[in-house]
Amino acid sequence: MQPFEVLLESSAKAHGHLCPGQIVGVRMAMLGCRLIGLDHPRRRDQIKKLIVYVEMDRCTADAVAHVTGVKLGRRSLKFVDYGIMAATFINLETDRSFRVVSTEEARDLAAVYAPDVAGKGPQQLAAYKRIPDSVLFRVQKVHVALAACDLPGPTRRKVVCSRCGQVIRDGREKVENGLLLCSPCSDNCYFSNAREITWPGMDWAPGDSPSEAVRPGQACQYRLSVMR
Repeated sequence: MQPFEVLLESSAKAHGHLCPGQIVGVRMAMLGCRLIGLDHPRRRDQIKKLIVYVEMDRCTADAVAHVTGVKLGRRSLKFVDYGIMAATFINLETDRSFRVVSTEEARDLAAVYAPDVAGKGPQQLAAYKRIPDSVLFRVQKVHVALAACDLPGPTRRKVVCSRCGQVIRDGREKVENGLLLCSPCSDNCYFSNAREITWPGMDWAPGDSPSEAVRPGQACQYRLSVMR
């Protein structure tokens, strides 16, 4: 694995700025990968062995993903919204899994580890680079029960929503009163009051000029139904 400072620089650049969460995330990923025995997680032969669960949608999650190379599109990055600064690293080949949790105590120790640095922000950045892993993190050996539909690779299951006809992939359907439903139709959804619309330039396709995307006065030839 690349040195910490190299990983931190590239991670902060990809994220957009350097912050304490970036330092914690880079170190968390380095520790997690070391614990499961993957020293080059972004390398093709190792990335296929790795799944990472992140428990927060903050700067740390970006750093963990950057260092490990896991991605939502590869199904190697899993997000569970616990609001906890933690990530679980799984080696699919060995079935070894470790959950690395950032300690809140580390925040209060910034002055202890960086007494020479003035200012709360700079002091925290410096301290998080110096605090040993044993103080910055707690580590738990865990077991993650991965279903076949959670693993990377081709879609393993497709069903059709009994109500709207939407295709649902990878076992994410809901069962209500014996019906297989997509999440929006089961009301187990993050949005509400869905209404399909038409929009200017809806006939545009790659290869058309940008000016063809919106044609003033063009009548829409489609009538789209209200979803529900």
